[in-house]
Amino acid sequence: MHRNTFLSVAAVAALAIGLVSVTATADAQERVKWKMHSAWGSSLPHLGTSGVRFSKNIERLSGGKFTMKFFEPGALIPANEGFDATSKGSIEAAWTTAGYDVGKVPALSFFTAVPFGPSIGEYLAWMNFGGGNDLKQEIYAKHGIKQINCLAIGPETSGWFKEEIKDLEQLRGMKMRFFGLGARVMQKLGVSTQLLAGGDIFPALEKGVIDATEFSMPAMDIKYGFYQIAKNNYFPGWHQQVSVNSLYINMDKWNSLPDQYQAMIEIACGDSITFTYAETEYVNPFAMVEMSEKYGVKVRRWTDDQLAVFERAWNEVVAEDSAKDPLFKKVAESYYSFRESYSIWGNAQALKPTYLD
Repeated sequence: MHRNTFLSVAAVAALAIGLVSVTATADAQERVKWKMHSAWGSSLPHLGTSGVRFSKNIERLSGGKFTMKFFEPGALIPANEGFDATSKGSIEAAWTTAGYDVGKVPALSFFTAVPFGPSIGEYLAWMNFGGGNDLKQEIYAKHGIKQINCLAIGPETSGWFKEEIKDLEQLRGMKMRFFGLGARVMQKLGVSTQLLAGGDIFPALEKGVIDATEFSMPAMDIKYGFYQIAKNNYFPGWHQQVSVNSLYINMDKWNSLPDQYQAMIEIACGDSITFTYAETEYVNPFAMVEMSEKYGVKVRRWTDDQLAVFERAWNEVVAEDSAKDPLFKKVAESYYSFRESYSIWGNAQALKPTYLD
């Protein structure tokens, strides 16, 4: 055989062997089937639908070899119990939010939403590059959880009330569903707060267990029907200007995954954050029109004086909770230190919204 012909045949043979080897490796990749509890139902815009989309993306990326099956709230565990179940290994993963776990670790609230907080860019800059994620994972690791930011939504409304709130004294003695660090502010103003899962809010309003509520944004709140009982919806969402939510994974399960599957989760979560945030910003203007024109909701805005009261109460909460909780103080100092550093850039870029004049 001619030497060049021999080399060509040998090269083709080597390539074929290599392809067979790669194919065999891919085929041999472990098939993994996980259960993923969701704190929100699959039909709930953004919070629920994003979990379904994430689950499908993992299956798609892996060619069906890695599945994280979406389970509705209550199918495996109650809606807000993803932390404990993931920590114990009862489930592999949970689609949820750190804000539901403030009873266990109050400092975790800083990683979902902060009253009078930053835009999504500044917020993610602190978490991804300013030390926020390091602090957060340090906390979760003590509970056997791998936490990944996997969902972000835009600003929320700050309350559904049966009557117009002309004076903040009307809040005193009120029973209200409220989320995260914002609940501490409302407590300062004499409100008795409860943290209810989304599906539990309407029955509580209907039966008078609570007098008012906040949950999320118009596109989601419409689905829960709060407008049927409380027609006054207040803005801005001073307590949640942006909300970043979580995928919890049992640490042992995470460590057992091949690197390729870990990468799929991380990349799919990054996609989910940008997709869902943009989605919320797109649909909510239309949802506001729908709730006003179709359901007769009165869109109201807190006065500047009222917002100043909320902000002063928030500053008091930070000081008091930092004094009694070293971990809360540590996270708060990291957050505010970054915001101070960022301000030279943020203030330089601030524009006066002349188009509203």
